[in-house]
Amino acid sequence: MLRINDHITLQDWEMTETFMRSSGPGGQNVNKVSTAVELRFEAERSPSLPVPVKARLRRIAGWRWNADGAIVIQVQDTRSQAQNREIARERLADLIREACVVPKRRVPTKPTHGSVKRRLVAKKVRGEVKAGRRGVEGEEE
Repeated sequence: MLRINDHITLQDWEMTETFMRSSGPGGQNVNKVSTAVELRFEAERSPSLPVPVKARLRRIAGWRWNADGAIVIQVQDTRSQAQNREIARERLADLIREACVVPKRRVPTKPTHGSVKRRLVAKKVRGEVKAGRRGVEGEEE
């Protein structure tokens, strides 16, 4: 059982863990021991997640969300299977916690009358400075 927050708790049957041999440094340990973990969470079919959280989770998960509606997280950070397993579970929990946060609705605003005036005055001044750099008409250089 994985506790996400006060309202969401994932059951063990919703997640499957597969262990495989890790790549990278580690000497003979890499060739002998299956330390890397692939955590698969069936997010689409999960009764633990509310529908709006599922929708946000799908957007946040990105490439980790596969065609079956599952989130797949692979971890091979450490040489310990138990640590990799904990890291994978924590990453899943972080993703779901992020999806639980309802984004603030953006309220479109207009620039104030004063700020529009200041911007136009600044543009006018800058244009006059540039115009002053031009040569006088009728004179040859």
